[in-house]
Amino acid sequence: MRRLFLASIGLLAALALAEPSNAHEIRPALLDIVERSEGWYEVTWKVPMRGNARLAIQPVLPEGLTRIGEPAGRAVPGAWIERMTFKSDGAPLAGESIFIDGLSTLQIDTMLRINLASGVSHSAILRPSSPSFVIPERPSSAALAWSYFLVGVKHILEGVDHLLFILGLLLIVRSTSMLIKTITAFTVAHSITLAIATLGFANTPLPPLNVLIALSILFLGPEIVRVWRGQTSFTIRHPWVVAFAFGLLHGFGFASGLETIGLPTYEIVLALLMFNIGVEVGQLFFVAVILAMVHSFRVLEIRWPQWAELTPGYAVGSLGAFWTIQRTVMMFTGI
Repeated sequence: MRRLFLASIGLLAALALAEPSNAHEIRPALLDIVERSEGWYEVTWKVPMRGNARLAIQPVLPEGLTRIGEPAGRAVPGAWIERMTFKSDGAPLAGESIFIDGLSTLQIDTMLRINLASGVSHSAILRPSSPSFVIPERPSSAALAWSYFLVGVKHILEGVDHLLFILGLLLIVRSTSMLIKTITAFTVAHSITLAIATLGFANTPLPPLNVLIALSILFLGPEIVRVWRGQTSFTIRHPWVVAFAFGLLHGFGFASGLETIGLPTYEIVLALLMFNIGVEVGQLFFVAVILAMVHSFRVLEIRWPQWAELTPGYAVGSLGAFWTIQRTVMMFTGI
């Protein structure tokens, strides 16, 4: 059973080799439109940067809005911010469309917020598959909740370091009951710190956090080897404790996805709830896929060479070591 289990997840571990070192970070663009007085709008456009280059995306606003003057731009860590003023021709925005040009070619999202002088607010998340938004007459909480849910699912499924940590736990856990206990502990822990960070009670600088998350993956490498050798340790006997402890760190990593958006106060509770549910659904989907592969290989009686059986464990330890070194260098050099 152990060999089939290791073999079944070798492919998933190997896929992590191609991912960037900060794969769990969400760096969405942000388009914030505020009507300060009737017909006058202040627009903030925040677009992520890769190195010193801005991503090639640009908002296209309704034709009834005319820009007044030139935009004022400045660079901030990881992004470029432009502030612009627009004047309306008097036509209502309801029914008009906002489009993000170039978004369909990139794998990022754009957070859209519209606050009108009447007190009506709209929020949406534009994606490569749906880069436009038609402004409704009334806001839809259900649509916004679904958007944050999808962001949470995407965040965990694209966060290879988070998935690799879960993979390491699966390689250590020996029974179904302990697996449930361990995954539950990880879920509770990162839910706590996700809430704490999102609500503003604590803040962790991203560079050292990235290093610590990498260290959590590296920590599991030797423990997996001990399992292979039939040895034991506190981690092997009580993996749920380790899952809870490191889950607190990973929760701050999840929170970075919401922090970069800059949530308005009235959306925090909804965003936090639906984003976290999305993360949990994505996490459970990942575990279910692995268990389904295990079952399939057992039914098909597929036998693997020893090197294939060892690949997942070595992938966890090696990638954990590589990311720890890489992120430490990045932290001190600012690259």
